[in-house]
Amino acid sequence: MNSAQLLPCPRDLYSHLPETYHLQPYELQSKLVSLGYTDELENEAEIAAAVEVARQDWPQWKAA
Repeated sequence: MNSAQLLPCPRDLYSHLPETYHLQPYELQSKLVSLGYTDELENEAEIAAAVEVARQDWPQWKAA
């Protein structure tokens, strides 16, 4: 799975569990698997790229 395929995962996760917004990619690996967003642990770099895009999509989550 690449970052484009992963992009809906953090978007959905952040909308349902906003407390996960500040998790690091290595922490999101297990969270995405345990919640059924992915079938296996994905590459941290791919998760980081998807998270970066997801965070840009939500202005209320951008750093002030």
